[in-house]
Amino acid sequence: MRPLLLLDVDGVLNPFSRPSPDFRRYVCTVGEETYTVHLNPRHGTRLLELALVTGAELVWATTWEQHANQWIGPRIGLPELPVIPMGPDQSGMYGEMFKTPHVAAYVERRPFVWFDDQVWLEDEEYLRGTQGLDDFLLIHVDPREGLTSRHLAQAHEWLTLSGFSRGS
Repeated sequence: MRPLLLLDVDGVLNPFSRPSPDFRRYVCTVGEETYTVHLNPRHGTRLLELALVTGAELVWATTWEQHANQWIGPRIGLPELPVIPMGPDQSGMYGEMFKTPHVAAYVERRPFVWFDDQVWLEDEEYLRGTQGLDDFLLIHVDPREGLTSRHLAQAHEWLTLSGFSRGS
């Protein structure tokens, strides 16, 4: 089965601290809300390269949902990606993040790497215990720095060593 690379936006592609000069500032309007985001255009290329060499499929796992395809993807060079519907924001029964059950339902039994600034041990326990999923890697991204080369290398290594990579 083709593995998935799940992407969050805020805290991952849009860090919360003052970004480095590699990032560009954008103002996005979603409905009645206006947001300022800082995006690194190189992230798109690096994510596409990771997907290509590992045979993985990129998927949005963000509360931006379809708006990520409109406002985020084009600014970092990503094509339109599938989106995990997040549905209503419900607190987790086991301490997991509200997105985790939606991710579990979407991935079914496919292996995946999830880049998010809010994934913790409770999310891993929920996925393994409650959903019975085994083949995944949660990569916690520090929301102050966002996605780094280290995170991408970690995903590449896991996909390759686990035998999910196209080149393995």
